[in-house]
Amino acid sequence: MNEEGIGYPIYRMNEIHNSICDLDVKKYANITPQELAIFKLQDGDVLFNRTNSFEWVGRTGIYYKSTEQDEKVFASYLVRLIPDAKQVLPEYLTAFLNTTYGVRQIKARARQSINQTNVNPEEVKEIEIPLLSEKLQKAIQSNYRSAHENLVAAQEEYKLAEDILNSSLGIADFADESCSIKTLSDSFMQSGRLDAEYYQPKYEKILLQLNAKETISSLCNLYDSNFVPDTNTEYEYIELSNVGLSGDISSVEKIIGCELPSRARRIVQKGQVIVSSVEGSLSSCALINSEFDGALCSTGFYVINSDKINSETLLVLFKSEPIQSLLKQRCSGTILTAISKDEFLNMPLPLINNVVQKEISVKVQESFRLRKEAKRLLDNAIKAIEMAIETDEETALNGLID
Repeated sequence: MNEEGIGYPIYRMNEIHNSICDLDVKKYANITPQELAIFKLQDGDVLFNRTNSFEWVGRTGIYYKSTEQDEKVFASYLVRLIPDAKQVLPEYLTAFLNTTYGVRQIKARARQSINQTNVNPEEVKEIEIPLLSEKLQKAIQSNYRSAHENLVAAQEEYKLAEDILNSSLGIADFADESCSIKTLSDSFMQSGRLDAEYYQPKYEKILLQLNAKETISSLCNLYDSNFVPDTNTEYEYIELSNVGLSGDISSVEKIIGCELPSRARRIVQKGQVIVSSVEGSLSSCALINSEFDGALCSTGFYVINSDKINSETLLVLFKSEPIQSLLKQRCSGTILTAISKDEFLNMPLPLINNVVQKEISVKVQESFRLRKEAKRLLDNAIKAIEMAIETDEETALNGLID
């Protein structure tokens, strides 16, 4: 897999959130025509994650094609489920596998080992699915498709915010394939870096075009104090895999304090922005909204806000291509390549015009509103199935129509 756009976009478990597949993916797979025939996704395919941690096993989402020409594939550790639509609509299957009844059956079939948990695809076939009426199934299908439309609209709003920022920065193309020749005094003696990647001319070009007079340290507040969770308190824990491509957060697990991993030591507040420090996941930046106020996140994130740049603009700025490139330039290490605290704080950052900030804020807020509405529709669909099982279908249908 690669991030250079070579081959076909590939879905992994990381791109399944809130029982629906993300619109975009981060990785590509350079595969053969024979492999493409096996792993190419079709509209309405249901993807099921059969391996990883106990929490991740069974994560299920439906895939919708964006265009007829859209060609995406899925990772081999995922399972494609294609139901008989005459009996079970794919949206209904997806929603059921995300209900407490579906999850319970999946976890009962999960086999845990030291390193990971697995579910045998053959055993997945044995999961019992109640055949609810066509009317209720179609109502659930309608909720899923409306949610997808909201997600498409949310993505468009975020893209407009990116366009506003890019226009403000005035950077069109900063790729530069030429090499750079540096003396020892102009390189290691100033930066302490000997890796050739650090001195690529494209980074100098970005800095020249940005013309940033400020740094992250001068524009932002960094929150890196360790928080010690209470043993018996339940916390929402944000990991890299919970962060979407548009800076949203979803599918967050609630974990009791005594079971939290040792890296769960950052408490976050509404309005803060979290930025991944790990190379390969630098684009995992997210805005903390009221839903996750007081949640915990991994120490693999830098937690920041600013008195001079609003949170929405800060998010789009850190996810922008030039800033992502500068973050990547400053990563170092062998086993785990990441950007250190000093490198992060000393990185140049442009101060964005207040008028532009307001325009970006409006677009990002609308994007988040649309995503919230999509999540509401998907949650209602899942709750409707649980209601139909526990009470009756008429009550479930009334709950869907609000």
